Amino acid sequence: MKGIYTIAVRAYSLFEKVFSNMQSVLLLAVRLYWGWQFFQTGLGKLRNIDKIVDFFTSLNIPYPAFNAHFVGTLECVGGLLLMFGLGARLISLPLTVNMLVAYITADREALHSIFSDPGKFYAADPYTFLFASLMILIFGPGRASLDFALSYIFKKKGFVSQDVAGMSSVTAS
Repeated sequence: MKGIYTIAVRAYSLFEKVFSNMQSVLLLAVRLYWGWQFFQTGLGKLRNIDKIVDFFTSLNIPYPAFNAHFVGTLECVGGLLLMFGLGARLISLPLTVNMLVAYITADREALHSIFSDPGKFYAADPYTFLFASLMILIFGPGRASLDFALSYIFKKKGFVSQDVAGMSSVTAS
């Protein structure tokens, strides 16, 4: 009986190790795909700024011209930063807020149906952007990122103490 238990524990340990190492691969895929999507969306807004200003005006968003430029730039630059994994958690916060505001202003009906008709909530345009930015905000960019590389270099060069580096979740991702 002890032999079966030992085999089961070793098998589970191997299983856990393999799939824990896949975490960074998944985070890289999310960052690359959704970073590109954010970049494209932001660039589209900036290229068609007059239409975006008119749309923001129709939604009664205050300072529609300023906010259209701000959101377009945030999505464009934020998407690039996500793709490279540079300041990924930091940029994920305003991107998350941006998507929440998009739900509140442009997809309010979908937001209100989160429990009564979840399919409507999931089908709304901001959903996958919100999910991706929340994922990076919570789990970090993973090991295949500039954040991780810079953290490693800074620790090695002694720019960051072990205590501060240990608090960095980038190293744990």
